[in-house]
Amino acid sequence: MEYIQRNLFEEIKKWVERREIFIIKGPRQAGKTTLLEMLKNWLMNNGVNSENIIFVTFEDIELRENFSANPKDFVKRFAVNENERYYFLIDEAHYCPDVGQKLKLLYDLNKNIKFIATGSSSLEITSETGKFLVGRMFSFELLPFNFHEYLSHKDENLSRIYLEGNKKVRDFLFFDNDLEIKETKEDIFIRELQKHLEEYLIFGGYPEVVKAKTDEEKNIILKNIFNTYLIKDVVSYLNITDTAKFRKLISMMSFSIGNLISYENLSRNCGSYFKEILKLIDILEQTYIVTLLRPFHKSMITELKKNPKVYFIDSGLRNYALNNFNSLDLRADAGALAENFVFNQINQIKGDYPLNFWRTTAKAEVDFVLNVNGFIPIEVKFETMKKPKITRSFRSFIENYKPKKALIVTKNLWASETIQETKVKFIPITYL
Repeated sequence: MEYIQRNLFEEIKKWVERREIFIIKGPRQAGKTTLLEMLKNWLMNNGVNSENIIFVTFEDIELRENFSANPKDFVKRFAVNENERYYFLIDEAHYCPDVGQKLKLLYDLNKNIKFIATGSSSLEITSETGKFLVGRMFSFELLPFNFHEYLSHKDENLSRIYLEGNKKVRDFLFFDNDLEIKETKEDIFIRELQKHLEEYLIFGGYPEVVKAKTDEEKNIILKNIFNTYLIKDVVSYLNITDTAKFRKLISMMSFSIGNLISYENLSRNCGSYFKEILKLIDILEQTYIVTLLRPFHKSMITELKKNPKVYFIDSGLRNYALNNFNSLDLRADAGALAENFVFNQINQIKGDYPLNFWRTTAKAEVDFVLNVNGFIPIEVKFETMKKPKITRSFRSFIENYKPKKALIVTKNLWASETIQETKVKFIPITYL
């Protein structure tokens, strides 16, 4: 089988010989099972005996019950030689009760075994598992395809062009490298990249959706992902039976991407109350449907009191919740989808650097503020520009905080400006 390359796969390969247990978490159907299969094939291609690689899924009730009843004997059945190294690849680990406690026991008893486990929700795979595995666990997240992974499947040559531009942007954001921009001729790859970006913004990055050939097929797959999530995660695992309220909440939040959450409006429209809405939104975060972005303030206490903005981890799932798969030129929310895209792209590469938004009482606003050895304001202007344009709010932030650099994301423009001593770079969204 030909696999679509995942960026996380390269990261896992670097650390696979370490002893710690690997926990790979992420939403349903983001490709965790496939990632384990890729890892199994890679290990075999690098000289590991296939009999030393044990692949089990805890969706199999019999396997799960046998493991749960006696994990030591379960492992001993496969790992027969203490002088050899074994790899246990456990898919859907969260289905096993007390899996963290059992993995801790096995880790402490079996120094020759590498355990790698996946789970579909960070609610159970980190909070319950993690408390037993402190100092024994490396945690990874596998999300739907980012734009580079999407391009790698659609057009490998174009993905290399994207990487060249993307590397320049990353070096500008995270290092002291200046972003040299030659303002001589139009970028000849923009139109091709924009075509792919539009499909990505409309249908998202779930692997099966990306591989689907028709829009109708993509729609059906997204419906299946959404309903499976409700049935398996929300109803079966979390015991939330009022799916109508949950669907309504997702739909309401879908209208609000890039905007402040109004808990009062959500409570009223969903027929709920404040504390329940907080609980349900937390579940949406922990199960990889939405991400909340907190405001930027010098005072952490003030920051925690302010309402967050909401973004969807996958725009296709968000558009399914709204039943809107129209092209961008027919959408009133094209700018919001672009902002959602920029957030996800930055959020996946920022590491531990804080990311916030800036908003004043006078409603001056900057979409994102990235704190990488100093504040970097980032504004999304999803429009075609012939020359640089800078908003009053953006200038206000620069005047107040005097950042060394700033970024404005446009549809098409590569350009440079200097405001006081701040280097402002304009980049096409297709290279973020």
